[in-house]
Amino acid sequence: MPTWSALVVDDDPGIRQSLRLCLEADGARVLGVGSAPAALEAIDRGRYDIVLLDLWLGKESGLDAIPELLARQRDAAIIVITAFATYESAVDAMKLGACDYLPKPFTPDQVRASTKRALDSVRLRQRLAEAETRLEQAGAGDERFETDSSSFRTLLKQAARVAATDVPILLRGESGTGKNVLARWIWQHGVRADGAFVSVNCPALSIELMNSTLFGHKRGAFTGATSDTIGKVQEAEGGTLFLDEVGDLSADAQARLLRFLNDRSFERVGEAVERHADVRLIAATNRNLEEEVRAGRFREDLLFRLNVVTLVMPPLRERLEDLRGLVHHYLARAADRLHRPAYPLSEPAERAVLAYAWPGNLRELRNAVERALILSPGPRIELDDLGIPPAPADAAQPAAAEVALGADVSIEALEREHIARVIARATTLEAAARILGIDASTLQRKRKRYGLT
Repeated sequence: MPTWSALVVDDDPGIRQSLRLCLEADGARVLGVGSAPAALEAIDRGRYDIVLLDLWLGKESGLDAIPELLARQRDAAIIVITAFATYESAVDAMKLGACDYLPKPFTPDQVRASTKRALDSVRLRQRLAEAETRLEQAGAGDERFETDSSSFRTLLKQAARVAATDVPILLRGESGTGKNVLARWIWQHGVRADGAFVSVNCPALSIELMNSTLFGHKRGAFTGATSDTIGKVQEAEGGTLFLDEVGDLSADAQARLLRFLNDRSFERVGEAVERHADVRLIAATNRNLEEEVRAGRFREDLLFRLNVVTLVMPPLRERLEDLRGLVHHYLARAADRLHRPAYPLSEPAERAVLAYAWPGNLRELRNAVERALILSPGPRIELDDLGIPPAPADAAQPAAAEVALGADVSIEALEREHIARVIARATTLEAAARILGIDASTLQRKRKRYGLT
């Protein structure tokens, strides 16, 4: 059963036949045509993962067909083949959208290598598109990823794209910003979602047991090693290993981790047998690793290997637009777990939440909300229940029932009032979203944020 499809466009029947046999042997469904119009007609009738396109089709340039082919099927990978290979024609092909260039005469191995690269490119683009779709749907399942912050939404788009790849990721940010939550989200929406997610809290490991925990040990390797034990690296085989606060690793553990990242090999403590593991690594830190390198506490070469893609989690004080939604999320979770009503916040409590800097970030907010729900007798959560300072006298007030253009109110208050009025007169939420010029999911987030549900 063919697993992928290829369109061969060449005016030489012999070339079409040899390519067809080669590609079919690799599991492709193949159609061969001899001209650009025939290629466009074929693209209109069916989908092709790869198009192998001759540079010259009789007296016509095959390059002229590339834009039209991609316009009709933008995710197709085009490989240009030619007996008249020049640097200039290769550059022209790439500029027009070709992904590879194959000079004639070519061997079956060269064809296989080129088509493999092209297929990898096609599948990566498909995974990236799927990741973007999953990002749009993520908020429906976890309000921590529903956001009105443009910077945080940019971060999530980057996370969705990198989730579709298999490269190491370094998550940076202050303590409590949710780096571990983002790491798990990347795993759940990534290419290794079917594999294990193994988390290691590096500061909790003693120096003596750090290498054993990560890479395992052989029986008798040290006092208390009564049996052979696999480490977290081997436990994560085929999946994702998350090293939380990687800056706390000892020098020896850093050296072992660097070796593993370089060639996927490691040795258990007390054993001279080289082992291998296929693992995707995500690391997190709240430290400035560049300063740690300068101080001699962290290896520069390890930083380079970890730092292939860096995502920086913003502190909560830079996501003030999301505070109301996050409070609602943590209240709902705590109420469900504690079997208590999700009391709303009083006006002074809400003003204090919006004015407070939250140095402990999401962790501090979650703990404050849970504490308040436990202590509050109801029917509202008061400022004293939260245990945070009151808002300054000049802090922004919540939106009043009605506001007017030019009144002494915030833009946020105007937005709330405008959305409320549009929803009130629109026949459906979809219609309200169209009037407001936003999509329905954004409207839903804003309804939650402003308490308009």
